[in-house]
Amino acid sequence: MSAAERIEREKRLAAEAAAEFVEDGMWVGLGSGSTALYLLAPLAARRLSIRCVATSPATSQAARALGIEVVSFAGLEAPAHLDVAIDGADEVDPAGWLVKGGGGAHTREKAVAAASARFIVIVSANKLVDRLTPPIPLELSEFGLAGTLARLGSAQLRNVTHSPDGGVIADYTGEFDNPGALAAWLSAMPGVVEHGLFPPDLVAEVLVGRGDGLERIAVSGGAPADRRPV
Repeated sequence: MSAAERIEREKRLAAEAAAEFVEDGMWVGLGSGSTALYLLAPLAARRLSIRCVATSPATSQAARALGIEVVSFAGLEAPAHLDVAIDGADEVDPAGWLVKGGGGAHTREKAVAAASARFIVIVSANKLVDRLTPPIPLELSEFGLAGTLARLGSAQLRNVTHSPDGGVIADYTGEFDNPGALAAWLSAMPGVVEHGLFPPDLVAEVLVGRGDGLERIAVSGGAPADRRPV
């Protein structure tokens, strides 16, 4: 088995395990990207009565094609609560900080994660890192874009379409040691709609496909995570 094949297998194992956390009657947040797409088939196969909010048009289309009900986030009654959200990540550090947004959907992904009682992250083993590294995905307002880029200093625009909500997709490329400090600085920056640093207090647990098995990491608000095989 090639390295690429092993990674895809690990993604699938994590996604299949995550599908078992969904129960009948739940409101479910569906993430974006290749790992999240592996969740849809096992979820559809369970034939549960669930309603889902998707973080990207691609996920929404793929879910509906499998018979999964997808509704607008705006259609949820206040306080727009989801029982569980399941999504992938680009990087996961030992404390549970995430980098997300390789596909540019991090604004919606963070909104869905924050609205969920339980946010489950599904990854292959290569996504676990000792420390987070750039680039950090950004969504920027097109209004005043040149000034925003100047204030950021180390940032590059992506040659991609705007986000589903009209934001400009870019990446922060500067080096950093403290993800919390960088997250606070980016959040306070005028013109930054959202960034791809997800704090540990958003994350309930991380399911990691590793070889032919699964590792389950319980995240506890920035403390060293509790790691154990399943």
